[in-house]
Amino acid sequence: MSEEMRRDDKIFLMGEEVAEYNGAYKVSKGMLAEFGPKRIIDTPIAELGFAGIGVGAASNGLRPIIEFMTFNFSLVAIDQIINSAAKMYSMSGGQYNVPIVFRGPTASAGMLSSQHSQAFENWYANCPGLKVLVPSNPYDAKGLLKSAIRDNDPVIFMESEQMYGDKGEVPEEEYLIPIGKADIKRAGSDVTIVSFGKIIKTALAAAKELSARGIEAEIVDLRSVRPIDYDTVINSVKKTNRLVVVEEAWPLASISTEIAYKVQRDAFDYLDAPVIRITTADTPLPYAPTLIEASLPNAERVIKAVEEVMYLRK
Repeated sequence: MSEEMRRDDKIFLMGEEVAEYNGAYKVSKGMLAEFGPKRIIDTPIAELGFAGIGVGAASNGLRPIIEFMTFNFSLVAIDQIINSAAKMYSMSGGQYNVPIVFRGPTASAGMLSSQHSQAFENWYANCPGLKVLVPSNPYDAKGLLKSAIRDNDPVIFMESEQMYGDKGEVPEEEYLIPIGKADIKRAGSDVTIVSFGKIIKTALAAAKELSARGIEAEIVDLRSVRPIDYDTVINSVKKTNRLVVVEEAWPLASISTEIAYKVQRDAFDYLDAPVIRITTADTPLPYAPTLIEASLPNAERVIKAVEEVMYLRK
């Protein structure tokens, strides 16, 4: 964010605790000192209000970054996101762009229970006019966020509290990652595993164990769930002939449902087994650690699904 704000003085950051407190998760640490209170703006606990201010500012030539302390709280602002930001370009006949980024953490983050542990990627991906990005590592997070900030359409940028402490190689020089392009995080020949966000780490852990058992899994990181890079997924399935899709969301109308539909439509003849998807249990997330473990995708569930599509278990 700081690199982009140095490049373009039309960019500003607004949200709860982003300034004086350096961000609820210290994401904006030091930014108030560098850019001042006119560009790093603390807000009341009023998501609908400051989301609406952001949409108005974007419609009038600025490039706001609106931070939600968590996307669980974005439900208060969803009218501005869906009915204003996402639809403005279409309803104005192309006269108004809304170059705005709504960003913050999504999905579970430990013992936070039902109202603070929800994954909304598929909700926002359902809406035309939005772009929805979910990075899985530091390198992708930087390149995707820079692309999101420069994009002329509203972008939903979904992070994870549990990944803010992750470390990885991030080049100091300028680079962008194109929106809508998946990445193969691990090459393999026996089964395709598709996921995104922090669940990629679960998929990679499962792939490591599967490799020890003689099964080589290809890991496809969608990175963008609107638009989706269907070609990369389908080309991988044409090579491996098997597909498991993993995501941290409820099963009905999920991203995994969409991926399964597209693969059976465009690569049906290449499938040697039915597609299996792994999602969060179809219930509000509980508080107890044992029940959280039972509800969320994990490496053991991924391994079991792979063995099923390999016909190694019933």
